[in-house]
Amino acid sequence: MTADGVTAQGVTEILTDAFLPGLWAGYALAVPVGALAVLLVSVTARTSFRVGASAALGVATADGLYALAAVVGGAALSHAVAPIAGPLRSLAAVILLGMAIRTAVRALRRRGRGDRTDRDVLGRPGRAYLAFLGLTLINPWAVLYFSALVLAGGAGTPGAGAAGPAAFVAAVITASVSWQLFLAAGGAVLGRTLTGPRGRVVTALLSAVVISALAVGLLLRG
Repeated sequence: MTADGVTAQGVTEILTDAFLPGLWAGYALAVPVGALAVLLVSVTARTSFRVGASAALGVATADGLYALAAVVGGAALSHAVAPIAGPLRSLAAVILLGMAIRTAVRALRRRGRGDRTDRDVLGRPGRAYLAFLGLTLINPWAVLYFSALVLAGGAGTPGAGAAGPAAFVAAVITASVSWQLFLAAGGAVLGRTLTGPRGRVVTALLSAVVISALAVGLLLRG
């Protein structure tokens, strides 16, 4: 009975301290409709949902790899940064706020300007997966984002062992897969609607709000 209680408590802690923050972080990164998302929707609209879903999995794979790299790096640095945990948490919050501001400002500046990303480059699921995996991996934005969260203690409780970081990475992948598949479905059903000027501004501003909430949460924890 006691063992079951401890196990249940541990699962609850992993859920609340690692998996749910991972979902939040994953959606905050994935939600803004940028050039890659425009390409994902337009490729799906031109080809099929199967091709779009493969592209979506490529993006989610890259996000998961970046989250894993940040978790592994954060664990290696955890003892070194312990004496400066408070200032580091504040620095992470500042980084996240800067990212939120950058996301919002870029969205507002690019209102009314269309990105010419609708190029006939892909046509098969395998090609789409590899292409979107590579396109996402060459963007350093994700690893900076996840590193800031992990170093600030956003990937699980210290006593959770490997389960906390694993749950965080799994949640990031879950969030990324679900959002990218939603974009692919949007490409198949709605065509260009999600990538119109208004849709791109709204999703970017929504992402900025979510990232800002993450930063405020870090400051309140400190």
